[in-house]
Amino acid sequence: MKKYYLGIDLGSTTSKAVIIDEKDVIIGRGITNTRANYKVAADIARDEAVYDARFTLLANKLKTEIDSKPEFKRYMEDIKNIFKYRQFKRRMDSLEVKLKETASAFTYENKDAIVAELAKIIEIIRPQIRNEFVNENLGSKNQFFRDIVSERYNAELEKVDKALFEPLILTFDKSITPIENEMVQFNFKELVDESMKTLEEKYEGLVDQPEEENKEDWYYAELNAVKNNYKFVESSLKEHIEVIADEDIQISNMVGTGYGRALLPFPEDCIKSEILCHAFGAHAVFPNTRTVLDIGGQDTKAIQVDSHGLVTSFHMNDRCAAGCGRYLGYIADEFGISLNELGPEAMKADKETTICSTCTVFAGAEVKELLHNGEKRPNILAGLHKAIIQRAMSLIARSGGVRDEFTFTGGVARNQAVIKYVKQMVTESYGEVTMNIHTDSIFMGALGGAMFARRNIDIDLPEKKKKTASKEMPKIGKEKAKI
Repeated sequence: MKKYYLGIDLGSTTSKAVIIDEKDVIIGRGITNTRANYKVAADIARDEAVYDARFTLLANKLKTEIDSKPEFKRYMEDIKNIFKYRQFKRRMDSLEVKLKETASAFTYENKDAIVAELAKIIEIIRPQIRNEFVNENLGSKNQFFRDIVSERYNAELEKVDKALFEPLILTFDKSITPIENEMVQFNFKELVDESMKTLEEKYEGLVDQPEEENKEDWYYAELNAVKNNYKFVESSLKEHIEVIADEDIQISNMVGTGYGRALLPFPEDCIKSEILCHAFGAHAVFPNTRTVLDIGGQDTKAIQVDSHGLVTSFHMNDRCAAGCGRYLGYIADEFGISLNELGPEAMKADKETTICSTCTVFAGAEVKELLHNGEKRPNILAGLHKAIIQRAMSLIARSGGVRDEFTFTGGVARNQAVIKYVKQMVTESYGEVTMNIHTDSIFMGALGGAMFARRNIDIDLPEKKKKTASKEMPKIGKEKAKI
C-alpha cells in the first residue's frame, strides 16, 4: 500500500493542508479561511487535500489521454471546477436557510420588507455564482466561500432602499460565520456523479453557441473537442471513479505548523515551527533558495537558509500584526471592499500616498482622514502596500539581507501590489537577484510540514534565536509548541 504524508499549516487567517507521496510529490492541497474553531479548520483543510489527491490519482490514471487528447484535458479541468461548485452549493443551501432564519427573527417594524428583499437578493446571486463556476472557471481562482458570497451580496445591497441596508448587512454578518465554520462531510463519488450531470448540461448547451472574440484559439480547440466527445471521456472516467473513490489514502505521518499549531490534535513531536516549515517548503520548490520572506496573516518572517533548506538565521516582527494579512483585511474593511480587490485597486495608483502610522488602528484613522481630504483611494492603497514592504525589508536586513535566490511565501504573495513593491525594493537594495514568487506560495508552510513528516527528523531553530522566537509566539501556543 502506498504511503502518504500530511502537513497542516494552521494560520491565523487561513489553514492549509498538503499531502505528498514517498517521493515528495504533492498529490493534494486544501485550504480554508475557517478560524472560529481550529479543529474544524484543520479537518476542512485536510478533507479538501484528500479530495484534491483523488483528482490527482484520477489524472494519473488518464495521463496518456490527458497529454494527447484536448477533450480529456478540458474535461478534467471542468470537472474539478464543477466539483467545487457542488461543494459550494451544499454550503450555500445552508446559508440561505440561515439568512432567512436570521432575518425572520428580527423585531424591526419593516421586517417583512427585509425578508422579501433578502429573498430577492438570493434569487439574483444564486444563478450568478452558478454561471461563474460552470462557465467562467470560478473554482480555479481559490476564492473562499465567504468572499464569493459577500462580493455578490454586497453588490446587490448597493441597490436596496437605505432603510433596508443596515438590517441586511447585519443579517449576513450574523449568518455567515456559523455556516463557513460548519464541518460538512462530502461523498466524493456522489459529488463527481453530480458534476458529470452538470457538465452534460454545459456541453449540450455549447453546440450552437457562437465563439467569443476575447477567447484564445486553444480554448476553443479544447472546447470543440470536448463538446463532441464528452460522452466518451465521461465513460473513461467512470471506469476509474469507483476505485479512486474507495482508495485508502493512508497518512503514515503528519506534521502541524503555523500560528495555531499548538491547538492541533497532534502529538508534540509532530508539531514544528512555521519558520522551519516555510524555509523547508520554499527550498523544496526552489532548491537554490537562500533567503525567504514569509508574510502571513499575523506576522512577517525573514529567514536565511542553507543549501539543505535548514534555517541559519531569522527575524520576525515583534510588536503587532501591522504589515501582515490581518492588516490588509482591516484596511479592506475600512474601504468596504474584499481582500481580492485590494491589489488590483492599488495598481491603478498614479502615486503612493505617504502613510505615517505603522499601527493597524491608527493607520485606519489616517486612511479615513486622507479620504476626507480628497486623496484618491488607489493612491492610499498603493502607499499602504509600499509601507508593508518597507517594514518587511527592515526585517530582511536584520536577518542578514537578501542572498541569491530570494523566495517570497505566504498568502500575501498573491497580492499584485505587494509583489510589485517586493520586486522593486529588493532590486533597489540588493541588485539583480533571482526572485521566486510561486502561485502556490501560500502552501509552502504546509509543504514543509509534510516533508518533515516524511523524513521524521528532529530539527530545531538556531540556538541563539530560541529565546526571541519563544517571546514572539502567540499566547495560545507558547507553552505547548515545540520550537
